[in-house]
Amino acid sequence: MTAAAPRPHALVFICLTVLIDTIGFGIVMPVLPDLLMKVGAVSLNEATRIGGYLLIVYGVLQFFCGPVLGNLSDRFGRRPVLLLSLVAFGIDYLLMAFAPTIAWLFVGRAVAGVAGAVYGPAGAYIADISTPEKRAQSFGMMGAMFGIGFIVGPALGGLIATFGLRAPFIAAGLLALANAAYGYFALPESLAPENRRLFSLARANPFGAFRTFLKHPGVLALIGVMFGWQLAHQVYPATWGFFAKARFDWSPRDIGLSLAYVGMTMAVVQGLLVGRIVKRIGEARAAMLGIATGTAAFIANAFATEVWMVYAAMTLGALQGLAYASMQALLSQRVPPDSQGELQGGLASMVSVAAIIGPLVMTQTLANHAEPGGGAYFPGAAFLLAGGIGVICLAALAFITPPRAIRTAPET
Repeated sequence: MTAAAPRPHALVFICLTVLIDTIGFGIVMPVLPDLLMKVGAVSLNEATRIGGYLLIVYGVLQFFCGPVLGNLSDRFGRRPVLLLSLVAFGIDYLLMAFAPTIAWLFVGRAVAGVAGAVYGPAGAYIADISTPEKRAQSFGMMGAMFGIGFIVGPALGGLIATFGLRAPFIAAGLLALANAAYGYFALPESLAPENRRLFSLARANPFGAFRTFLKHPGVLALIGVMFGWQLAHQVYPATWGFFAKARFDWSPRDIGLSLAYVGMTMAVVQGLLVGRIVKRIGEARAAMLGIATGTAAFIANAFATEVWMVYAAMTLGALQGLAYASMQALLSQRVPPDSQGELQGGLASMVSVAAIIGPLVMTQTLANHAEPGGGAYFPGAAFLLAGGIGVICLAALAFITPPRAIRTAPET
């Protein structure tokens, strides 16, 4: 007996899941500070600190729950885990919409941290339904949804907020529940019963998952490169607005337009170019190209003195979308079918750790060099640090992907 053949719109559902989650996160961004100030009766400075604690709660829960959901999907299949996570997302946003106290907001973020680990089963579903040659393209489509979500989410949130501070949370919750309902009818199971394995608590934690990865040659080293790259990439969400203000004195509108441009270029590269480039040069070379261009963009931003230089760097940096999708494809080829959920769950934990450490490191680096007259004034310091990490990642990737591991397109 095998799982039902995935319908053509199964990939569409997975991409919609990622898109709706990203939009849901973006929708609430414009109103979260005001909501915290209102619910907690605190100042803006206090609300900022509370917002940071909410992110930490989310990241920590995602770190521990990523392998759990990934292993559960290896045992019971991808479909039930994905649908239950979407329902949890919907409940979380509705809970936050009607939260009477700050404590309830923390409960909501904890639920979101658990449900947010859905990217593990979602990635495993992609691995199940895609051939090795198509996986990078499929993972690229998932990445494109992030880009589109970061364009649509904040803009949509600003519009919906005209109906009240809690309206964006209600909209995000309804979106998640609507997608769960759609998936109930449209999403077949992708994991055949013969490819399932018993649930193991020893493997269903981030540390157990990493021990398991030692059994597969090259997996842990490649995950290390992906962690370093995620760490470097945190420079954008953590410091972009502060960097733009310190270097160019941009207004919120200028910053918003630049983020929309980044999201647009990211969506174009990951949605339209990843598959074509990987087909032509292979996953390993595509990953190297992505890291190389992303690193060049970090360094260009560090030393940019004119606005056009920043936009040129953002355009070049869009090709960094090749990196993560290609490395995901390389990893999925190195583990058996019954461990794909475990792999993707481990990756979700790795990303959450980077999302906890990266912002702290990058914001402190910027803060130490962003004050004029402070001795070592250099607003681009955080981007220069990210560029240094990128160089290390590129060298490590070249070392762990020897020529025999580099697949190229066949002659035509």
